[in-house]
Amino acid sequence: MLKNVMKKLILGATGSIGSSLAKKIVSEGGEVHLVGRDEASLSKIASELKSTFTVCDVLEENFSDKIFEDLGDTPINGLAYCVGSIDLKPIKMTKQSDYMQSFNLNLISAVEIIRKSADNLKKNNGSIVLFSTVAVKRGFTNHTIVASAKGAVEGLTVSLAAEFAPSIRVNCIAPSLTKSKISNFLLKNDKIADSIAKMHPLKRLGEGSDSSSVANFLLSDNSSWITGQIFGVDGGRSSLT
Repeated sequence: MLKNVMKKLILGATGSIGSSLAKKIVSEGGEVHLVGRDEASLSKIASELKSTFTVCDVLEENFSDKIFEDLGDTPINGLAYCVGSIDLKPIKMTKQSDYMQSFNLNLISAVEIIRKSADNLKKNNGSIVLFSTVAVKRGFTNHTIVASAKGAVEGLTVSLAAEFAPSIRVNCIAPSLTKSKISNFLLKNDKIADSIAKMHPLKRLGEGSDSSSVANFLLSDNSSWITGQIFGVDGGRSSLT
């Protein structure tokens, strides 16, 4: 009987960071299980990487059950929740539903998949990588929705790192603005994109590969003595401007 191959679970696998991370892991000989809501994009990436996948929306009730129905008893030693949102409004224009949706997407669904995965990860000395935003550390106007939700993710990171040690490591990456589908509404104007890039000491916008390289490191045994940390991948934006 063939032994199940160890895999890393990537949610948000069709985004710029998630897809880049999947490709890095596979290029180094690893195996992944991909999760996303865009079936066409997800199946294309999965076909390219010869990986298993689950099509679902993390805002669906009991979405994690669907993922583990597909995974079965496959062992996992890594979980990357590469799901995010960019909700920009002045507070006077926000509604309670804006905050609830952002918290459900960024925090509550992350908690659900972590709870579902924890026993599996614990058996395999696994690693969890979550995603925040530079806007938690830096104060930006119109960012109350996303900064509040991602701030909660950072709190979740350090709490879980303490709770799961020494069996599971938990870390978080806080990128600045990265080229992606969700940031396209900000970057489709070249002048605006250029002005935002110049706000960073390194004078460019983030690429998916910037954050995925750090995520790949944190999911690997090379980071075996790192847990409970928030890593700024932000071109210097959080500390130098």
